[in-house]
Amino acid sequence: MLSVNALSVRYGSFTAVRNISFQVRDGEIFGILGPNGAGKSSTLKAIMGLVEHEGSILLNGRNIGVREKNEIGYVPEESMLIESLTPMEFFEFIKSIRRIRDEDLFARLIYGFGIENHVTKPIAALSMGTKQKVQIIAALMHNPKLLIMDEPLNGLDAKSTKILKEILQIHVKKGGSVLFSTHIMEIAEELCDRIAVINNGKIIAEGTIEELREFAKSEGSLEDIFLKLTGEDEYVRGIVNALSK
Repeated sequence: MLSVNALSVRYGSFTAVRNISFQVRDGEIFGILGPNGAGKSSTLKAIMGLVEHEGSILLNGRNIGVREKNEIGYVPEESMLIESLTPMEFFEFIKSIRRIRDEDLFARLIYGFGIENHVTKPIAALSMGTKQKVQIIAALMHNPKLLIMDEPLNGLDAKSTKILKEILQIHVKKGGSVLFSTHIMEIAEELCDRIAVINNGKIIAEGTIEELREFAKSEGSLEDIFLKLTGEDEYVRGIVNALSK
C-alpha cells in the first residue's frame, strides 16, 4: 500500500526526520510511536505533501499526486478546519472537491459520531471533541483506501473512541490500511499489527509487539517496551522513587 524510503525532513538547520524507511501493508494498522518531538507528525505531514522532504513516498507504487490523495483520508494533529464555516458547509466543500456521491456513508458517519445537532453551528463554537469528530468524518466520508491519522483520539469521549476503533478494524478487514500515531500505549497495543518506534528522528525499532518485546528484552506491556527502547525507563523509575519518599 504505502512505501516510505529514505525520508528526511528538515526545518532550516534542524533535522526532524532522519533517513527513515517503512512500509504499510494492505489490511494492517501500522502505528508510529515516539516521545514528543521525535518526528512523528513531520513524517505524516511529509507523506501528505505538507512539508518539504527528501526521499521517496509511494502509494501502490506511484508518487503521491492529486489522484493518489483521493485514496487517502487524513486527520492532522492540529485542526485544519475552516472555523468560519459550519460542519455541514465544510462537509459540502469536501464533497465538492472529492466528488463524493455516497450520501449513505456520510449520513451514517454523522449519526455514528452523534453530531446531528451540531452541523449547523459555526465550527469555531464547537468543543474540541466535536471538532475532532468533524475532522474524522471529513477523512472517512470518501471511503479512502489508506487512513493517515495523527493523534486521532484527541478530545474524543469514550463512546466515540470505541466507534473509531471499530471503524479502523472494519476498514482493515476490508483490505484498507491505517497509519497512525498516538501517545496512548494501550490503544496502540490493542489495535496495531506492527509498530515503528521513532526517537530523535530515527526509527529505533520496528515490528509486531512480540518482535519489539524480544528486541527490547522486555516481558512487560507496550508502555514498558517503549520506555526501554527510548531510554526513558531509568529516568521514570528515578522520578517515581524520588516522589515516593
